[in-house]
Amino acid sequence: MIFIAFSRALAQLGDPRFRKVLLVGVGLTVALLIAVSTGVIWGLTLLVGEETHLPLIGPVTWLDDLLGWSSLLLMLVLSMFLMVPVASAISSMFLDEVAQAVEDRHYPSLPRIASTSILDDLADTLAFLGVLIVANLLAFVLYALFPPLTIFIFWGLNGFLLGREYFTLAAMRRLGREGAKTLRRKHALTIWAAGTLMAMPLSVPLVNLVIPILGAATFTQLYHLIEKTPRG
Repeated sequence: MIFIAFSRALAQLGDPRFRKVLLVGVGLTVALLIAVSTGVIWGLTLLVGEETHLPLIGPVTWLDDLLGWSSLLLMLVLSMFLMVPVASAISSMFLDEVAQAVEDRHYPSLPRIASTSILDDLADTLAFLGVLIVANLLAFVLYALFPPLTIFIFWGLNGFLLGREYFTLAAMRRLGREGAKTLRRKHALTIWAAGTLMAMPLSVPLVNLVIPILGAATFTQLYHLIEKTPRG
């Protein structure tokens, strides 16, 4: 079931609506990271000032430049780790369009779903972004404690988070939030396995930026395949 959903999603990657969501998500992510980096550097420069008095040294004028360049380097390093979770969260605001594209192509007989409000989308995005960033930052502790298992921890953690979020987004379009949660709990292992499949390419630069769109399409397919499976 997982590989059927994944192969169908992969075959639809050329859909113009998929490309639109990708470009908007990546563009907003880059703009956000640049804005945050600029704000941090500007704030530190303003705090330190052009001249600083250091004990035993006296006045120095190079400390603001040092902090500025150090902050820039730090933000570039952090951006490497935060690019994917931030892009995933921002793209989630537009994933309803991906799900609709999947249903238009593979399930044309289904009635169209009314678009959710921008406030609801923004609230879900901020919540998802917070969970992704906090979880991945906390994971550095596990990476330090169990270095040989780093890649498996990364896959398992992000697979769980991606599966949970994207399946909920796909299912609640048809079932509502509570119905989506109930179905997600019932098929938790399948959803985690599918999420892990999505998480594996996250460590591949550039490819990882496609994962939000591919994940949304895969889990939309997975939801419909689960719903078509006879119960009993």
